[in-house]
Amino acid sequence: MFSGHNGLIAAFYLSRGGKKVCLLERRHTVGGAAVTEEIVPGFKFSRASYVLGLLRPYIYEDLKLYDYGLKVYPRDPSSYTPLHEKFWKDSKARSLTLGLDETQNEKEISKFSVKDAKAFPKYEEMLNKIITSLSPLLDTHPPDLKQFSDANFIKKLHLLKDSSHIFTAAKNLGVDTSRFLQLMTAPISKILNHWFESEPLKATLGTDGVIGSMMSPSSPGSGYVLLHHVMAETNGKMGAWGFPEGGMGAVTQAMAKAATDSGVDIFVEQPVKEILVDSEGVVRGIKTEQGLEIAADLVLSNATPKVTFLDLIPKGKLSEDFEKELKTIDYTSPVCKINVALKGVPNFTADPNPNVIMPHHQCTIHLHCEDLNLIEEAYIEAKSGKIPKKPLIELTLPSSVDRTIAPKNCHVALLFTQYVSVNNEGKEIVDKNAYVQRVFDSVEEYSPGFKSLIVGFEALMPSDLENIYSDLLEGPTATLMGPATPITGLFLCGSGSHPGGGVMGAPGYISAKMVLSQ
Repeated sequence: MFSGHNGLIAAFYLSRGGKKVCLLERRHTVGGAAVTEEIVPGFKFSRASYVLGLLRPYIYEDLKLYDYGLKVYPRDPSSYTPLHEKFWKDSKARSLTLGLDETQNEKEISKFSVKDAKAFPKYEEMLNKIITSLSPLLDTHPPDLKQFSDANFIKKLHLLKDSSHIFTAAKNLGVDTSRFLQLMTAPISKILNHWFESEPLKATLGTDGVIGSMMSPSSPGSGYVLLHHVMAETNGKMGAWGFPEGGMGAVTQAMAKAATDSGVDIFVEQPVKEILVDSEGVVRGIKTEQGLEIAADLVLSNATPKVTFLDLIPKGKLSEDFEKELKTIDYTSPVCKINVALKGVPNFTADPNPNVIMPHHQCTIHLHCEDLNLIEEAYIEAKSGKIPKKPLIELTLPSSVDRTIAPKNCHVALLFTQYVSVNNEGKEIVDKNAYVQRVFDSVEEYSPGFKSLIVGFEALMPSDLENIYSDLLEGPTATLMGPATPITGLFLCGSGSHPGGGVMGAPGYISAKMVLSQ
């Protein structure tokens, strides 16, 4: 097995189910993209993944993560959108703050539109009903459509019985089925324009429809991206994201302790060179880059399908059609993650706060979100090979609630930014330093003095993220919806398997469950 958070979860369940499990990690630490690293001395960064919310509730319980020291600070308020000064004359307000308090939300939104304030609870109710109805589907492997089409009538009946949870979900959706289908297919701009008239509100909500993907608010399917991002739950609070104390690495370190205590053997700095497959197409183990061969009749890969099959499986073991589909997977990422060490707290012009931590510092701070068109323009500029004049920025300050990750009076700022222009191979075609400076200049416009607070930083462009973390920003393919693969004994347990990416844990759980049921 390979270790990211899904690999750790799968290892735990397999070991608990009686399997002898060896988990291998190519880096110096387990956790994949959910790690904490001290890039600038004294400052601990959630280097890639940076907020927790999608992790399935049963995984907390089964792995006893809180018993292993995990502590999560809920993010409430949840979002803060300061308006640039040039928008103040056209608005009754200078910022929009949203959270879990319905009364406060109504007050905030009413500053822009009383109509939208009344519509917002209904919008959230619609999303929550869809999420509640579909939630069980996240924890069960999807049906094999090819197997169904090839089966005889009796076999089809058995397959339908095994897929009864799908019909239950459809029944629970009821009259909201049409809204769900629209969310899955329509541009997020169409959905938000139907519900609201206020641009700052639409743009703030719209970021959840494009974040992490090379899509714009007008791209079909961006509604699904939004749905994926509003499934959060933290400390039992629906819709809440949180900051783990000590960074995201605290989550995977707790998972590693749970896995180790269940009997899993974990080895770091052991990159896998090849998955061993015999002449009958059956997995026989793995071979590391150091030449060590480990025999196994089951291998679970937390790497992407592309890496798993095109890099680790020997040539000639896969069909031409399957290889062709793998080569056409679009891994395009527009994201540059910038981890910044600050010697003070940013002061936002829209809500001045000299040297004082305010509630809006605990939010995800949305910049260049005064209008949906600003996001659209940034996307268009990136598609034409340019650095956006106004890049989309989500800025978090986890040190505003977690004082374990920065020196006294200092702060950690995590900037999740897009859009980075990339070529057909998914490699960025803009200068890294120029892009980063554009982002810093943008933050400076909202928070004068921000650049003077910078002690040090690290910028991870799409190619950097790909080289360091191979399982980011990915979802299932048409052929590989579930854990099973064309190679007997080989299963996928990472974000390339249903239900997809994010620190969710469901792919690892589903993969282990399938293995143990055989």
